Amino acid sequence: MLEVLRKIVQEVSLAPDLKSVVDMLVQSIRQAMQTQVCSVYLFDAEDHSYVLMASEGLNKEAIGSVRLSAGEGLVGLVVQRAEPINLEKADEHPAFKYLESTGEERFSSFLGVPIIHHRDVLGVLVVQQKEQRRFDESEEAFLVTLSAQLAGAIAHAEATGSLGSIGGPEKPQIELHFEGVAGSSGVAIGQGVVIAPPADLNSVPDKPAGDIDREIESFYAALEQVRNDVREVSLSLAKRLRSQEQALFDVYLRMLEDNALAGEVVERIRKGLWAQGALREVVLEHVRKFSMMDDAYLRERATDIRDLGRRVLAYLQEANTRPTEFTDTTILVADELTPAMLGEVPSDKLVGLVSVHGSSNSHAAILARSLGIPTIMGVVDLPYTKMDGRELVLDGYSGRVYVQPGPELRKAYEDILRDEREQAAELQTLKNLPAKTLDGHHVPLWVNTGLLADLSRSLERGAEGIGLYRTEIPFMTREFFPSEQEQRQTYHSQLKAFSPRPVTMRTLDIGGDKALSYFPIEEDNPFLGWRGIRVTLDHPEIFMVQVRAMLRANEGLDNLRIMLPMVTSMHEIQEASRQIGRAVLELQEEGCNIERPEVGVMVEVPAAVYQVRQIARLVDFISVGSNDLAQYLLAVDRNNPRVSDLYNGYHPAVLQALRFVVREAHKEGVPVSICGELAGEPGGALLLMAMGYDSLSMNATNLPKVKAAIRKINLTDAQALLKEVMSMDDAEVIQQLIARRMAELGVSQRYLPFIPG
Repeated sequence: MLEVLRKIVQEVSLAPDLKSVVDMLVQSIRQAMQTQVCSVYLFDAEDHSYVLMASEGLNKEAIGSVRLSAGEGLVGLVVQRAEPINLEKADEHPAFKYLESTGEERFSSFLGVPIIHHRDVLGVLVVQQKEQRRFDESEEAFLVTLSAQLAGAIAHAEATGSLGSIGGPEKPQIELHFEGVAGSSGVAIGQGVVIAPPADLNSVPDKPAGDIDREIESFYAALEQVRNDVREVSLSLAKRLRSQEQALFDVYLRMLEDNALAGEVVERIRKGLWAQGALREVVLEHVRKFSMMDDAYLRERATDIRDLGRRVLAYLQEANTRPTEFTDTTILVADELTPAMLGEVPSDKLVGLVSVHGSSNSHAAILARSLGIPTIMGVVDLPYTKMDGRELVLDGYSGRVYVQPGPELRKAYEDILRDEREQAAELQTLKNLPAKTLDGHHVPLWVNTGLLADLSRSLERGAEGIGLYRTEIPFMTREFFPSEQEQRQTYHSQLKAFSPRPVTMRTLDIGGDKALSYFPIEEDNPFLGWRGIRVTLDHPEIFMVQVRAMLRANEGLDNLRIMLPMVTSMHEIQEASRQIGRAVLELQEEGCNIERPEVGVMVEVPAAVYQVRQIARLVDFISVGSNDLAQYLLAVDRNNPRVSDLYNGYHPAVLQALRFVVREAHKEGVPVSICGELAGEPGGALLLMAMGYDSLSMNATNLPKVKAAIRKINLTDAQALLKEVMSMDDAEVIQQLIARRMAELGVSQRYLPFIPG
């Protein structure tokens, strides 16, 4: 059964459209399960019914015409319950509905399994038998497994089909949305522009052929260049290869002939698709077909075809010297965004970013936050190659991408954009005013930085210090470890720009979703693995070089604070503190005029929460990393779009932990700051202020909004709000309360995703 399952899933991946998917599906399942009927019902959003889309065994005339609502008939019952239904005598079940057009009255046995994607029932897989037959557990498991495997493929096929295809017949516009992870907050409305890395077939976007004859000419020119390359390689290796191996080059050349791959590509160009897109479609289809073959030799040919396609693509891209056209509202879309891609777009035209892969801690996402560009990462279901030229709406608060927005949705986000711009203009007047409540309580507002570009934005917005300088970012932008002198220069620019205000530098925090290309860490569970202080204590040569660079950069400025990440035990603090002390003595012996700076830790794992008083006795300050702390408390990877909706900084358990940390640390007289998304939201900032946090650190873009909220409330009112919140047990209810209170203050909180209708 496993081999059958693998083949069916592979065949589905080959199907060019949704109709082909379901037609192939019913044939394969019927044969595999040796049953008389297999049918697929799929959800039709237009009339909210489940339509018989394909069937082997029922009357063909019924396909496309039979419709059942949720709860109607046995199919509707599967939808309603969202679980399999296995019946030996289906016609005796009270939910059985006689549909004469299907001919199903001839069949007694019924097994229906829901096809579920992101909790939505996309359809129902049904098998039926004329004789009474109880489908056994292995058959039911087979169908359940298959439906789970197919749900994503069907969702993707539906989305791709709804978008229509370039060069094909026009289809009505259907509003779609895709879930990702918020990388940088804000809203953007604009036109998608797909950027692909060179010679990457999978990333080639769909575009219309402006001049069909010219596209064909370019394709043939690229083809001839690849033929010449193959011939040259064949000649150069002629004396070293046996005749059978030499014959492989002849095979490659035949693949490029008009009656093979080349002819199929030209045919698609003539239908209106540009040469690169046509090449991508043809090559990847052949790659998938060969990959499915039982013969090992033939399966290996998939690699050869992909290689030939990549070579042709490289020449096509080289010949296509036309500069990419960027609209005034460009939303850049890529399989995986890089900082270099951002640099290709004029800054006055870039309004948003979308990346299929990558996390909120990727270099591109960090740069986007620094620049204040709404960004969504990890939109894994997005058919991004079809996004070129599409109108998009990005909700950088919820991590949602809307494609082809309808007038109602577009108007809602235009209103949000207008409100954001008006508020941004008002907040400019707060730059030189303190973050002080109406009854005189002052809360220093610091910023999280990591790039030189952050400096000017932070100072422009009136930051009173740096609560988190991510030292790993300069490491991420290089191809090898920076030297002590290079690090010193980087750190000195940060310290000097903010002097005499405090600058909190976190020691190298890699691992998890923060990787260095030249120091790879391969682990099954990286977030529970070798990261943060664990890495640097295992590599004292890296840690000592960094600490020495920080200390030297601080000479004559004295505004440095060193912070240790991912601490879980007293031993880690003691060992790191010992090495810092050693670095201080070494530099003093070398003649440097330095003193030991304040040293603190990040509380970002539950183990540190429950040792916070013991930790406080060993350090000068504590800073809570609320993003990771919430992630570990809730057991949710916030960069995984499949579960990111479960990540919530207002979860009662998170709020309880945050209040516990500040109370316990203050008992030891140690100041506590916090850096993370919660501190950068006006409502969250008020709760943290009421808990007693001594300073709040956030992205520079959010600082003015937080300052405005603090200046519009009394501390006693914030404490009353906190008391009310702490009595609640539901994160969504808490968020709704916070949103109402912020509206009363005239301050915008994080917007909830807009869902039309």
